[in-house]
Amino acid sequence: MSARPSHIFALASDQRLFPARRRLAAALGLGTLVAATWLTLPPARAQAPAAGPEVPVLALGERAVGAGLQIDGSLQAVRQTVLSAQASGRIASLSVKAGDRVKAGQVLAVIDDRATQAGVAQAQAGVAQAEANLANARAAFERTQALRAQGFVAQAALDGAQAQFRAAEAGAAAARAGQTQASVAQGFTRLTAPYDGWVLATHAEAGSLAMPGSPVLTVYAPQPIRAVVFVPASQQSLASQAQRVEVRLPDGRWVQPVARTALPAADPVSQTVEWRLDLSAADGANQVPGRQVQVRFVGGEAQRLVVPASALLRRGELTAVYVATPRADGAQGFGLRAVRTGASHGEAGVEVLSGLKAGDRVALDPVRAGIAGARPAAQ
Repeated sequence: MSARPSHIFALASDQRLFPARRRLAAALGLGTLVAATWLTLPPARAQAPAAGPEVPVLALGERAVGAGLQIDGSLQAVRQTVLSAQASGRIASLSVKAGDRVKAGQVLAVIDDRATQAGVAQAQAGVAQAEANLANARAAFERTQALRAQGFVAQAALDGAQAQFRAAEAGAAAARAGQTQASVAQGFTRLTAPYDGWVLATHAEAGSLAMPGSPVLTVYAPQPIRAVVFVPASQQSLASQAQRVEVRLPDGRWVQPVARTALPAADPVSQTVEWRLDLSAADGANQVPGRQVQVRFVGGEAQRLVVPASALLRRGELTAVYVATPRADGAQGFGLRAVRTGASHGEAGVEVLSGLKAGDRVALDPVRAGIAGARPAAQ
């Protein structure tokens, strides 16, 4: 094999290096062009945040509201009856359950009445026997009376017949009284509705043993209805001198009772006085006994810082409002602020105990105020 000249190897090496050098030069030139182009572009402007909704606001200030006492109470049916057993025995049938509507006189439960049925049958037989004896004694007395008029019998015979007739009359009356007593005892085995209403609760089940006085059912009439509240004895004088009493129903309405009654004595254990506030038929319609209400005894007026109830944002135990505050860019926005509220004064608003001060501007629509970019509406 012949040796190649050295200049041929040098030429080949240079040819292999040329493509890499060309690629490096091209990359350097492209980078220089991009850098020059970037330096000549104008600086990019910061994108402005999207404009949010305008939310109406209200400047807070103290207002004259009713001052007094506010206590939790409950609704109670004026006519509410616990039906108890008046005879002993097993409950044979219980035809209603809690929540059922009943009519006056409707049989609700029946206690095993075999013993009372036997008593009724015995009383009826006694009446039939007594009436037969009465008819026989009456006939004997009339015959003896006729014979005495003709002089065929002595006066003693007439007196004896008359005594037997009167004894038979008394026996018949006693038998009829026994029949009535047996019928009444038979009625004790049936529990009937005393009026039109609803079954509030059942205290026994079919098959249970009923004893005289043991409760079986509780029924109530939907109308009339009243609110019941227990006022502390220490606040009794304030409640008695209240100019106005208002009841807040479960649907949020504040109504005034048509009549109010305070029991004359305080409970010795709880040291409270029971107040009964009768509601009108319109206010008591569709109300359910046992629902919680609030009772407010208004005794005058006082200056309080209040906020509209619609401006409050409630999330679990947190109560807050959106307050108009300046943003970092100088524009007006909203900030969430926790507050502690007091009594509600109806349309006047809810009393604010802490978290706000007079002059603060709160958003009337907290949902829209929480949207990004929301701003107070111009006033």
